[in-house]
Amino acid sequence: MRIAWPAALVHLFTALGAVCALFATRAVLAGAWEEVFAWLGLALIIDGIDGTFARMADVTVKLPRFSGEQLDLVIDYVTYVFVPALALLQAGYLQGPFGVLLASLILLSSLFHFSDTESKTEDHCFVGFPAVWNIVAFYVFAFQMPSWIVATLVLTCVVLTFVPMRWAHPLRTPLLWPVTLAAMGLWCVAACLTAWSGFPASPLSQAILLAVAAYGVGLALFRSRPA
Repeated sequence: MRIAWPAALVHLFTALGAVCALFATRAVLAGAWEEVFAWLGLALIIDGIDGTFARMADVTVKLPRFSGEQLDLVIDYVTYVFVPALALLQAGYLQGPFGVLLASLILLSSLFHFSDTESKTEDHCFVGFPAVWNIVAFYVFAFQMPSWIVATLVLTCVVLTFVPMRWAHPLRTPLLWPVTLAAMGLWCVAACLTAWSGFPASPLSQAILLAVAAYGVGLALFRSRPA
């Protein structure tokens, strides 16, 4: 069988997210929290751009036997859900048996989202909280939240997984796309500075992170309003 190398290389590029997950897990076990989110951030970048490469290489036609979508889902579950949940446990933000229960709820509710065949709309919004626990965990570390706030935040996001709100994809949802893209750019700068300088985030970075989070929630509420 002749291998379509451009398509195969795209799948290999996507698969590098699993390597990022391995190094992020090693960093969790070592308590190197900034390194954890550096690796998760790299995985996030790979996930954000591999789809463009896949469309350019026409992977579904060139390699029909291999599903880039399934590969992406496996890696996303590890990097978006499992490693962040483990980090919250290991760092003590989720404490005791109740903390283990909350981490289990993160894993289980995310499985529902990843398995839901109607989890995306035609305009590329996510239906229900999109299981971005890597982002949630980053905020927890950036603000060094007390455990009761973390517990409240986790429970809220778990519940929102089953609430049919429309959450915008930062790169593909057309509504207010230029504003969303600019907000994402500011967020990336603040996140990179935080990972570089260490937790907690600086007051300026915290202000940017809060503003972008408020914008994202506000956009979801606006997009989910009754017609």
